[in-house]
Amino acid sequence: EWSLLTGSAHKWGGPAGVGLLVVRKGVRFAAQGPVDERESGRAAGFENIPAIVAAAASLRAVRAEAEAEGARLRELTERIRARVPGSVPDVEVVGDPVRRLPHLVTFSCLYVDGETLLHELDRAGFSVSSGSSCTSSTLTPSHVLRAMGVLSEGNVRVSLPAGTEAAEVERFLDVLPGAVREVREKLGAPGGAQARTEGGSLVVDAVGKRCPIPVIELAKVIGDVPVGGTVTVLADDEAARLDIPAWCEMRGQEYVGERSADRGSAYEVRRRS
Repeated sequence: EWSLLTGSAHKWGGPAGVGLLVVRKGVRFAAQGPVDERESGRAAGFENIPAIVAAAASLRAVRAEAEAEGARLRELTERIRARVPGSVPDVEVVGDPVRRLPHLVTFSCLYVDGETLLHELDRAGFSVSSGSSCTSSTLTPSHVLRAMGVLSEGNVRVSLPAGTEAAEVERFLDVLPGAVREVREKLGAPGGAQARTEGGSLVVDAVGKRCPIPVIELAKVIGDVPVGGTVTVLADDEAARLDIPAWCEMRGQEYVGERSADRGSAYEVRRRS
């Protein structure tokens, strides 16, 4: 039930810069770049035959051992899924535990800037990714994370390449708690955000602050209102639209909704516990 199928050879151990495109018969297709008479008018230039042959050979080799290697990598990612919530406070492992690729695992850490966490892990020798648009507050948060209803900031995506050893996973699990703790300590007292009472609701002014700081400020003051009381967070970071509802879901609080404000948006949260 697909119309187009694409693949990059480096994903299965083949050479970089070569891939494949499959167009189902009967599907209308218009090239997005320059074309000539080659490849039925779908791609211009001469084909890199050696790279194509290498890509096909590597795909055959990978497919021959894919089932066994997939089972081994699934055991390693299940180890990460099971142990991260116990070693790192305020973390949510996302995605279906069964219906997923065997080498991928994703989790979101509250009160963490995703880009800073990636740098900390990189210094320790781990190259992981983040599904958040944390390089600039003007970028729109990941539409995939939005659809999943999970945090955009503090999201970590771990991909285990073929051949990953269990010892590497164990070292990652040892390093991760300290890296998250260090990032949280750096963001623990961001300064600048102020709370005031307005119309019976506690208002946190986090305008001009990038996520996760608006969420951190919300977490700091939610205990200052009685159960049933509300906190309104003023923020102009697009990521707050995703992260504040996700925080409420993780912490058992009620997300009331969003409305326009003089500066940015106002997000209202009702304390439930």
